[in-house]
Amino acid sequence: MNVSLYIAKRYLRSKSTNNAINFITYIAIIGVILGSASLFIVLSGFAGLKDFTLQFSSQVDPDLKAETSIGKSFILTEDETNKLNNLEAIASYSKIVEERVFLASEDKNTLAIIKGVDEKFQSVVAIDSTLDYGNWIEQKTNQLVVGWGISNSLSLGVLDFTKPINIYVPKPGKGQITSTKNAFNSISAINVGVFYINETLNDTYVYAPIDLARNLLNYQPNQITSIEFKLKSGVDETQAKTNIQAILGDKVILKNRAQLNDALYKMLNTENLAVYLIFTLVLIIAFFNVIGSLIMMMLDKKRSLSTLFNIGATVKDIRKIFFYQGSLMSVFGGLIGLGVALIITALQKVFNLVMITPTLAYPITIKLENFFIVFITISVLGVIASKIASARITKSLIQNL
Repeated sequence: MNVSLYIAKRYLRSKSTNNAINFITYIAIIGVILGSASLFIVLSGFAGLKDFTLQFSSQVDPDLKAETSIGKSFILTEDETNKLNNLEAIASYSKIVEERVFLASEDKNTLAIIKGVDEKFQSVVAIDSTLDYGNWIEQKTNQLVVGWGISNSLSLGVLDFTKPINIYVPKPGKGQITSTKNAFNSISAINVGVFYINETLNDTYVYAPIDLARNLLNYQPNQITSIEFKLKSGVDETQAKTNIQAILGDKVILKNRAQLNDALYKMLNTENLAVYLIFTLVLIIAFFNVIGSLIMMMLDKKRSLSTLFNIGATVKDIRKIFFYQGSLMSVFGGLIGLGVALIITALQKVFNLVMITPTLAYPITIKLENFFIVFITISVLGVIASKIASARITKSLIQNL
């Protein structure tokens, strides 16, 4: 039996005859409990905010997107189309024509990105769920669906045939521009719906039939700017990317949902790391209480330590006693704190205790990885604090006790 561990457990359970030492020990344990609970709650809160933020962009993000690697567009051949149709991993895919345009309606105008989509687009992303009012576009028409921001900028209604939207895009070519009529391609269209996704997309995008976008840009029938894919459930994304890349070759770059929102993911992950480091710093300060508690316990047990040394216990054995005591205090305090945090986060998810708005509860996502992150952080800091405190015990110190 490990004598040092046995004595450490006894010291951890027993009370000191000195109430001040008991008080310091309780403060140290409470600090560990509150620190671990706070860290887990904050990480769960940020995980909830991350999921809440990403759900708006993920509504219109495909599983995979093939973007042109050179220039603005590429040609999708009939052979490549047949191979994509026969690929088992793909549930559906949509051809896209996308370009920056200038929109004008009466005396108002704005810049936007027109996204020409085919009839399969609705089966690739849940675009219907983003429509605030109106209907989705029909193919082979001059219909548009605009975002809330563009709708407000141009004061657009739905199916207002007295207020058409003129779409302008610069003509490709070289040389001096002699007149604006020769400088732009233009098409007149009617707004049939308004979508709401997030502020950026609402102010930027306009959806249109793919033929309208092709005609506007003078594209060939098989010329597109990207392809968006929906994969079948349970399919290996990496393998699917490899198969699609083999069909389309180097003319495209394949991106998954995370890569399409690379900047947003980096920002959210950086914020999460910053919060973790800040709360870890708070925990480090809290563990000074653990060090102080162990040192006070050494002074309180001076006669017992002297007796142990005289009957044959080594300095190393005595150091282990307080090393184990501090480590056990940290581990048990961390587990209790995690238990408290799990209860609080579960109550928030079920009963919506904290509200952002009267109708929107603060989002919480409980992740197993956050549990292990907090537990490992508490354990490592506890071991370091215990090592620092136990190192105060020397042979001369014990002999002078």
